Amino acid sequence: MALALVVDDDRSLRYMVKVSLESTQIDVITAATAEEGLELLKQHSPDVVLLDIMLPDRSGLEILRDIQEIDRRLPVIFVTADNGSSTAIEAMQLGAYDYVCKPLDLPHLNRLVQNAINSHQLMNVPVALTADLEENSRARSFVGHSQEMLDVFKAIARVAAQDVPVLIRGESGTGKELVAQALYQHSHRRSQPFMAINCAALPDTLLESELFGHEKGSFTGADRRRIGKFEQCHGGTIFLDEVGDMALIVQGKVLRLLQDQRFERVGGNETISTNVGVIAATNRPLEQMVEEKTFRADLLYRLNGMTIFLPPLRERRDDVPLLLRYFLAQAQRTLNKTHIEGLCPETLEILTQYRWPGNVREMQSVVQQAVLNASGPIIIPEFLPRELTEGRDTRSEPRPVQVAPTPVPAEPESSMDGERARIADLGQFIEQRLQVNSTNLAAEVIERVERYLFARVLDVTNGNQSQAADILGVTRGKIRDRIAAFNISMERKVRVDKAADT
Repeated sequence: MALALVVDDDRSLRYMVKVSLESTQIDVITAATAEEGLELLKQHSPDVVLLDIMLPDRSGLEILRDIQEIDRRLPVIFVTADNGSSTAIEAMQLGAYDYVCKPLDLPHLNRLVQNAINSHQLMNVPVALTADLEENSRARSFVGHSQEMLDVFKAIARVAAQDVPVLIRGESGTGKELVAQALYQHSHRRSQPFMAINCAALPDTLLESELFGHEKGSFTGADRRRIGKFEQCHGGTIFLDEVGDMALIVQGKVLRLLQDQRFERVGGNETISTNVGVIAATNRPLEQMVEEKTFRADLLYRLNGMTIFLPPLRERRDDVPLLLRYFLAQAQRTLNKTHIEGLCPETLEILTQYRWPGNVREMQSVVQQAVLNASGPIIIPEFLPRELTEGRDTRSEPRPVQVAPTPVPAEPESSMDGERARIADLGQFIEQRLQVNSTNLAAEVIERVERYLFARVLDVTNGNQSQAADILGVTRGKIRDRIAAFNISMERKVRVDKAADT
């Protein structure tokens, strides 16, 4: 069976968690201090650790670093009474698997621990794919060895040295700008400027001004002359991305530039000569747009000196592992996550079976998110974005909203009546939980009794937390934990039966 280590100085919490986890067939060992917990960890090699943030000898956040030196794959779940964002952020930044707040939602904790155990088991399976650090260090423009990508490489080689317009076609995210950069880098213009313009990102008037420039006073806000990209890029290469989104009026000016390398600035009469190489790209059906008269046929013919079709990722499945290795190495370097070793077999299977509607750009994003989510050195399915793992039981459920605990019963008329009332109240609670088929009854009863116990002792000490800690045999930090966890108000006296003292 799987083994969990619980490190918490609260004896009742240790018992409550032990009973709850053992009911799900998970063995549990417990420790009250950090040093005892680390010793048990070395002796027994548990599958998961539940660690209190506030321990009497050391901070749980500090202990996490020691645990990671022993076994970086071991998932650590923090248990805390502080549900503030700073504590959660610090815990997750240090590499915690997750954290839970007191009072504990035991069914949720059971599921979370089981998921952590599954994660630990997956992390101990030999990796199926590692990062391609050597290839990544070469800063390659393209990654791929499929026949489809070989055809792209051949097309680039044939046309790069020629001074003709090139039209790159393919779905969004396939890497059309990378093709444009490769064409530029292998052309005779590579020592001159390269400029990229997204034609879909600018309104028509601004796009015209961006490309051709404008004269002072040519439109509202034109307080000075502006030099456009075609003029700035003289001798170099301009990349018109999403050219299918260009307005007809701008299309006409681009057509003239392609025909005789001449243009006028917006609002100007001077004809300017330039010498630029033009590469265009689109994911839109230009032929259909010509029929609909939203794209000029003559411009399509001019742009189409040569067409390079970039295949979607689903049509070059052989390249998926190679790309995954490349992007994993890239994410390791840029996110400073060099401890990541690779993907487990189940993760690799999910990623190779996925259809990648967003193509290479989506894969880069998915790998980066997985590396950011990773709490261990192996990328397991749980670290992938949810849309890739829907229908698979690889993630813990969202944390439920914490419900305020039930109030302590008020003092009855007499001591004997008070004792009977408390017994009846506890008995009624047990019956209610039995009727709903509770699987954590022992832990739930312990929590209910503990809530009354702390409130009663604080009542006896008139709210003196030091005295209450001495009576209960716990630390003052634990008293503060329980005041917060059980919503004990120190502004009013908790009424309890005096017979409880005897």
